[in-house]
Amino acid sequence: MDDMQKDIMAPALYVVATPIGNLGDISLRALELLRVADVVACEDTRHARHLLDHHDIKAPLLAVHQHNEQQAAAKLLEAIGQGKRVALISDAGTPGVSDPGARTVAAVRAAGHRVVPIPGASAAITALSASGLTDEQFHFVGFLPAKVGARRTALEKLATIEAALVFYEAPHRVVETVDDLLAGLGGEREIVIARELTKLFEQIVRLPLAEAPAWLAADSNHQRGEFVLIVAGPAPREGLDAEAERVLKTLLAELPTKQAAKLAAEITGVGKNELYQRAVALKNETL
Repeated sequence: MDDMQKDIMAPALYVVATPIGNLGDISLRALELLRVADVVACEDTRHARHLLDHHDIKAPLLAVHQHNEQQAAAKLLEAIGQGKRVALISDAGTPGVSDPGARTVAAVRAAGHRVVPIPGASAAITALSASGLTDEQFHFVGFLPAKVGARRTALEKLATIEAALVFYEAPHRVVETVDDLLAGLGGEREIVIARELTKLFEQIVRLPLAEAPAWLAADSNHQRGEFVLIVAGPAPREGLDAEAERVLKTLLAELPTKQAAKLAAEITGVGKNELYQRAVALKNETL
């Protein structure tokens, strides 16, 4: 028995990533696990059966979605306690990442059972890999709030993060979300619009955020499918603005450098690293 076979023989919760579109994008390890699973917990039994039938897998299914996850988790705990292997999948991609699953995993861990990740497709990573953006970091947001006011408030908090921002969005809301991205983040930042990833009509475009609303409006097909939106990080600052400089100097007069930079970041919204570097420079100037 090889290591992979040993790994999938033990009773546990196996968190299995499934394709985000193309049914061929599933790992050998995932297929092997699904074939030996005693039960497959899934977001939608019809969707899951389509995937399993494609690979000639006959495992029994149990629906686990956002409306019944707490109750379903109790059934899964019972199954694992009886020595069974439970596979957890979502409709597409990795469970627990903007999909149901996190509460189930938490319950299984709290009960002292093993949780084994079976990695695979993720829409966010798929889009990032083909974006060509060179930001050293990315911040995964997932779905923004559906209500306009809450969405705009969220974007205000995200605007100063020095990283690429990764969003998921549904077709019926993508136009208004992109409009709010433009208003909240500025038209000079680049956006990557990735839709229908790994599917027949996959499309990935990169353009200034100022041009994104017109691109969506140019063709009704541009608004179809599931979307990953990636907005490049803000351009590097050429120096602190006057207010941030004033706050930092005031705090430096009373606090150690690191503490002053941290508090100034909380007050002004400027990046802590940038403020720390400026604080060090100001200290050196006084030596």
